[in-house]
Amino acid sequence: MTMKKALAFLLAMVSITAIAALPYRNPSLPVERRIDDLLARMTLDEKVGQLQCLMGWESYVRQGDRITISEAFRQQVRDRHIGMYWAVLRADPWTQKTLTSGLNPTLAAETANAMQRFAVDSTRLGIPLLLAEEAPHGHMAIGTTVFPTGLGLAATWSPALMREVGEVIAREVRAQGGHISYGPVLDLARDPRWSRVEETLGEDPCLSGTLAAAIVQGMGGGDLRQPFATASTLKHFVAYGAGEGGQNGARALVTPRELQQVFMPPFRQAIDAGALSVMTAYHTIDGIPCTADRHLLTDVLRDEWGFGGLVVSDLYSIDVMHNTLHTMATTVDAAIAALQAGVDVDLGGNCYAQLPEALAAGRITTDDIDRAVRRVLRLKFEMGLFEHHYVDPHAAHTMVNDAAAVDVARRVAQASITLLKNDGILPLQHDQRVAVIGPNADNIYNLLGDYTAPQPPGKVVTVYDALLQRLGASRCTYVKGCAVRDTSINDIARAVEAARAADVVIAVVGGSSARHSGTNYETTGAASALQQALTDMECGEGSDRATLDLLGRQDELLQALKSTGKPLVVVYIEGRPLNKCWADQHANALLTAYYPGEQGGNAIADVLLGDCDPGGRLPVTVPRHVGQLPVYYNRPLPAAHDYVDLSAQPLYPFGYGLSYTTFHYGEMTVSESADGYDVTVDLTNTGHRRGDEVVQLYAHHPVAPVVQPLRQLVAFDRITLEPGQTRRVTLHVSRRAVQVVNAQMQWESIPVEFSFLKCSL
Repeated sequence: MTMKKALAFLLAMVSITAIAALPYRNPSLPVERRIDDLLARMTLDEKVGQLQCLMGWESYVRQGDRITISEAFRQQVRDRHIGMYWAVLRADPWTQKTLTSGLNPTLAAETANAMQRFAVDSTRLGIPLLLAEEAPHGHMAIGTTVFPTGLGLAATWSPALMREVGEVIAREVRAQGGHISYGPVLDLARDPRWSRVEETLGEDPCLSGTLAAAIVQGMGGGDLRQPFATASTLKHFVAYGAGEGGQNGARALVTPRELQQVFMPPFRQAIDAGALSVMTAYHTIDGIPCTADRHLLTDVLRDEWGFGGLVVSDLYSIDVMHNTLHTMATTVDAAIAALQAGVDVDLGGNCYAQLPEALAAGRITTDDIDRAVRRVLRLKFEMGLFEHHYVDPHAAHTMVNDAAAVDVARRVAQASITLLKNDGILPLQHDQRVAVIGPNADNIYNLLGDYTAPQPPGKVVTVYDALLQRLGASRCTYVKGCAVRDTSINDIARAVEAARAADVVIAVVGGSSARHSGTNYETTGAASALQQALTDMECGEGSDRATLDLLGRQDELLQALKSTGKPLVVVYIEGRPLNKCWADQHANALLTAYYPGEQGGNAIADVLLGDCDPGGRLPVTVPRHVGQLPVYYNRPLPAAHDYVDLSAQPLYPFGYGLSYTTFHYGEMTVSESADGYDVTVDLTNTGHRRGDEVVQLYAHHPVAPVVQPLRQLVAFDRITLEPGQTRRVTLHVSRRAVQVVNAQMQWESIPVEFSFLKCSL
């Protein structure tokens, strides 16, 4: 070693030793003391770098099984002092990361380690990175466990299952080097034309909030000392699903009272359960962009609720205030508005990079910047990243999508499947010959929904795969028949031929959110709705619809199958409640499986063959026609009246779902307690099969100071009973759950009545 190199090495070692002795590097000190010390040592540029979250999939280059971090990443960390990255491990057509160019779990962990090593070892202060990952229904990375999308998760009506889902997601994110999970999605699904209904936990605040809280608890409940806890990011604050005309990002037509009583409670419930991050939204409320709404982000979220976690913009939603909404003359103006409203992190990083310019002009203060930086650093310290930068690549290989995770995925998919009609044809007999027909019968990606990575061969089980394995080739045939959208694909004649040779026809139809390599994308990653090349995609972010009818030749296919005279079972794979009027009238049995995830095919076969009970219940209302919209169940009075040409009643109501057995409810008893009510009922399985009932408790106010819905869900529980078994079920209802926001915008307790919704056969 030359004298020059030796001197450089010695100086580096002295520097590392000196830094290690600084108070912010001492894990025995209180977190706030460490933050104070580090913040005092940071330059303005280093602070601003902590507030920018850049797209992460460009941070590495894969050559075979060798990973190198990119020069672009090095420059961003070295020169811009970037402290946070989003979707490093994401793979899909938008990112152009495939099974060969993206990362398996082992390579993902190695990549995260390499990024952390550079950030810690090659920067002045050695501040580790935060890596945020998309995880609304499983970590959006290659090889991870894919659960049903949000609507399917909600159809389980099971907080216990949702805690298991949260545990799996958090473990898989952390095992690969991630720290923040984007999800769950708490937008209420008010209009099925909206492209992102599939991501939501339904249309009801009680259902959404309770299930989201369970997912958050499974992810660690805010206790970041746990080795596999993540900081869950709630999306999108607030009322993003109430966009005018079902248009993604359109203004939300909601009142201040609706915000307080309907749209905000799910977020508060999840925050109380330990959520540590909230994402803003693209839309506006009463002309104010949500990303610059100080009342929402500071007065309510911070001051009223006491939220101390991170607020992150949706991707480029700060930019959108300038280039789309035109409420800001420049991106500097947009950055100032977002920061002062309470946004800590700029996802995309275009705007907050200009904060030094705003500070120099006297338009913001150092305190404005320091307040946001503190929140970023606090998360890093509380997660222990200054002491534990790295993960074990071998552990990632063994822990991600292991047998336990696959089992959870199957049980959740089973629990989500919702039986809407059954004349007795189901469950099928194992000796029946079955024709499996339809565009969604044997397509793995049409089962998975949006925000899903490419899948390794053999990982995802289709409906046809599962039935073929169970029944054998002699009793199970398959014909696609048609595509979801493309009318040039027509194999209906062969489908009819197969149907005539079978005892029962299983038609698997619906929609798809599957992205393809030819899909065009907006800068936000949303798919462009109009395509030159016609794909199956008719749902998923950006794919809003004007009609809810089946597309392509699917109606023609169903009618042709019905004409054979064979019993017809129709299964909808869908991301939104599609038009089911024909199937409701003509099918012998009708089910919706939403987007059921990687074990969806097995779960559907389990239900069709009677190996488990179809205990799912609708988390959204199913309309008869788009002309009814909006048709969510808890609309304020008066009750809807019939149109001249159509009933105002939905085809299937919120909470509806049938079983293979029957249940009897005993007399309800209600007792008051200091913090609310306890409602008790004896539930009996009066049938001959083991089955699940979702006990749904609704509140009604005979008289209220402001108009209320006819009924509002306030508590629920999913109960499994053996034949003849009786169980006493007690549901606790907090006093807040039955209060109303009065004319003075204050929560008020008023007289309340309770009732159960009973929808089993």
